[in-house]
Amino acid sequence: MYVGTLSFDLLLGDVRSLKEKRSIVRPIVAELQRKYAVSAAETGGQDLHRRAEIGLAMVSGDTGHLTDVLDRCERLVAARPEVELLSVRRRLHSDED
Repeated sequence: MYVGTLSFDLLLGDVRSLKEKRSIVRPIVAELQRKYAVSAAETGGQDLHRRAEIGLAMVSGDTGHLTDVLDRCERLVAARPEVELLSVRRRLHSDED
C-alpha cells in the first residue's frame, strides 16, 4: 500500500475578502475530488485573503498509478488562471515506512 500527498501553496489574484477567496478555493478542491477521486481540503492560510494551502492525499497499491494521478492533480492546479502556484510539496509513503 502506498500513500501519496501533495500540498499546494497558492497566491490568489485580486481577492479582497475571505468570501471571495472561498469562491476560488472551493471549486478547485471540488474538481480535484471529482476528477481524480482524491481526498482534498483547504489546509492552511484560512484567515489570509490572498494565500491558500490545499492538501490532498491518495492511497493506491501501485506507485506508478499514484504518481500519475498526483502529476495530473499538480497540472490541474498549476493551469488555473486565477491562482499562482508558489510551491508544491510531494510525499510518498509505503506501509513499510
